[in-house]
Amino acid sequence: MIAEHLKSTHFSDYLHQPQVIYDLKAKTKVEAFEELLDVLKDQKLIKNRKPVLTRVCDRERLESTGIGHGVALPHARMDTGQDLAVAVGRSSEGIEYDAIDGRPVYLIIMVVWNPAIPGLFNHVFAGLAKFLINPNYRKRLFEATSAANLFKALSEIELQLPEMEDRIIHRAGLLWKLQEIEIAKKNSKAKQLKELKEQADLIRTELDMALVERFDRFMERYGFAVAEVDNGVCMGCYINVSTGMGSAIDGSNDIYVCENCGKFLVSSKKKD
Repeated sequence: MIAEHLKSTHFSDYLHQPQVIYDLKAKTKVEAFEELLDVLKDQKLIKNRKPVLTRVCDRERLESTGIGHGVALPHARMDTGQDLAVAVGRSSEGIEYDAIDGRPVYLIIMVVWNPAIPGLFNHVFAGLAKFLINPNYRKRLFEATSAANLFKALSEIELQLPEMEDRIIHRAGLLWKLQEIEIAKKNSKAKQLKELKEQADLIRTELDMALVERFDRFMERYGFAVAEVDNGVCMGCYINVSTGMGSAIDGSNDIYVCENCGKFLVSSKKKD
């Protein structure tokens, strides 16, 4: 079943025109979530809106899914009876979203995927990001003159695994947040521990299994797995990283690995 899904090559394998809202009425991101979930419910892609909304909002509190340039990719990992449920909404006025670049969001692509199919969301996310990073393509989506034109543009998105090792998927902010949670769990009381565990589980579902296993090994052995790079120096081993890597990491949300100590490296700005 997994192999069958990974053969799909276009977004239109999951998205159909009734799942596209040309002009969102929402003024806030939660209202937008509700509007998009209404579409999924009307199309019988989900049975109950409330638990999905709760999960999407929980995920949003961990880290904004506003990826910048007017685009947001809210998502939830839930068994809804469907392999993948997608809804897209376009806002002509823009919605305040707490996006990573601080700008309003004009296009929201909501994805709810089946937890029994590992890797499916990463597959979809990588394909979306590859297209949405192109300013000319974003312009076509933002300036679409009808729901049909918007759907046609979205249908062109090819869903292919990235050639490089999922760098576009492995967001450093989430890995850093996971480390903070795992450290906080050690001194937490029962009620807070339950809440922290739920947050950690949400993050783990979005990261590659091999990456999480490596993270857990480092946490068990050293008490931390992710180190900041400050002024070109790995804060895990206090040795300079290569100039090229230091430049690439600065301001990036990709994950890198220290060539000396093996820790995951993130930009020092990730803690802000």
